[in-house]
Amino acid sequence: MGESLLLITIITLVVLTIRRARPVILENPVIIQRPGQYHITLAPQLNRAQNFIEQIAGKFAQSHSPHGDVPGQYFEVRDPNVIARGESCYLLAVAVRGGMLYFQAINPQPLLRDADSHYKTLRKYSEAVLELHPLSEPVDEQGAEKLSGAVDTIASQMKIAVKVLHETD
Repeated sequence: MGESLLLITIITLVVLTIRRARPVILENPVIIQRPGQYHITLAPQLNRAQNFIEQIAGKFAQSHSPHGDVPGQYFEVRDPNVIARGESCYLLAVAVRGGMLYFQAINPQPLLRDADSHYKTLRKYSEAVLELHPLSEPVDEQGAEKLSGAVDTIASQMKIAVKVLHETD
């Protein structure tokens, strides 16, 4: 009887160790809220981007206290640790509304692979998420620079390639 219990315990420990070694990739969207700090919306399979995004929030909070809203900034992110649905990148939108950071990370549309379509897709999604939090005046220009700088700094520290997306019209 004692040998059976010992064998079951060892098998359970081996199974738990093996399961922890594999990264967990969630198939559902993830929403992370830290009231007064940030709100993150991650599309399915992008939960591994959480660490990158939270470090951006921390860096921005260290370097700047918002004095107004910051319009959306849009990025194409190539992180080797975050590969979702066979895509080599994901799209990230960052904005400040009412002193709070808002992040949205989505997968690019499969048939649209140019920077202009990435920008339009991401902007449309971001605006839908922030519909209840419209941009108010005055716009914090220094905050926009600090936010972009925080993204660049954390990306270079984590060896993540980030490309700024702009409207080409």
